Amino acid sequence: MKRLVFIVPTLFYAGILFGQSDSSNKSSTAFTFSVDGYYRIDLNQSPLGTNNYTSFTNTKNSFELGMASVRADHHYKNISATIDLGFGKRASEFSYNDTGILSAVKQLYISYAPSSAIKFSMGKWATHIGYEMVDAYANRNYSMSYAFSYGPFFNTGLKADIQLGGKSAMMIGISNPTDFTTTKSSDKVVLAQFSSASKNEKIKGWFNFQGGKDFTQYEIILTGIVSQQLSLNYDGTIKNQKKDNVYKNWNSNALYVTFDPTKQLGICVRAEYFNDSKNVAGLGSSVFQTTLSGNIHIQNLTIIPEFRFDNANDQIFYKENGTNGRATSSIVLAAVYKF
Repeated sequence: MKRLVFIVPTLFYAGILFGQSDSSNKSSTAFTFSVDGYYRIDLNQSPLGTNNYTSFTNTKNSFELGMASVRADHHYKNISATIDLGFGKRASEFSYNDTGILSAVKQLYISYAPSSAIKFSMGKWATHIGYEMVDAYANRNYSMSYAFSYGPFFNTGLKADIQLGGKSAMMIGISNPTDFTTTKSSDKVVLAQFSSASKNEKIKGWFNFQGGKDFTQYEIILTGIVSQQLSLNYDGTIKNQKKDNVYKNWNSNALYVTFDPTKQLGICVRAEYFNDSKNVAGLGSSVFQTTLSGNIHIQNLTIIPEFRFDNANDQIFYKENGTNGRATSSIVLAAVYKF
């Protein structure tokens, strides 16, 4: 880590002194807006809990606001800045360690590209770990996976994105402890990513890493386009955490099958096996969940009807009669609008 702390700033200053970009002198600003909301039904009709252990949909039998999001990306020559604000349940749960106005800041960073091959960014950005995103419009399923919910959400620090030639690239960085915008801790997290793709870009892959005091996490993401209508995506990750002076881990393997018969209709099936039998994430069991989501597109509006079934090795869910059970199911009806 000490070497990385030295290397990243050195590359940054070297770029300022010796590199200039071929970017246009024109400035531009792009805005992205989105809103979403949902209604979730717990089919177990438990009088005790919501039977939900993943992010953003921890409710039942209630209409809920998701998030209103405003993003601005500004570019001038080889410098750019991004501010991404969110208001609502998703935003507050995403920035769960922050209070006040900071809880509304999903991303805020400045980037400098001394050449077309390297770009430095400093600030807060959504983590590179994970296949799913905090913004509802960026996902095909509305409810979130266990891997997303128990993995990192964001990093605050300094990173360098480096083009390696062809379809390959890498990222190295250093940040505050995971999911902390501000901290008094001197501990830092090392970030790394390597990505590549086939010549026609129908197959893409990412190897992701983060590591800090008493933990490491590794991840492989693979995406494949089978046809114009069908795509397959895989996300596999393992996190090792020191607990009671012993390293234990949780792991997740998720497969996403997406089928789009028309531009107006899409279907996504997510199958995930999340293993927290060693109680590292706090779930204390392994769960196999299957989510079937429809995507009905009406111009900028996407309506997502969704059925989800979770089956655990242990009795972590609640039944209608108030007793514990191993399985639960739910229905979500969500609306997402992006403009």
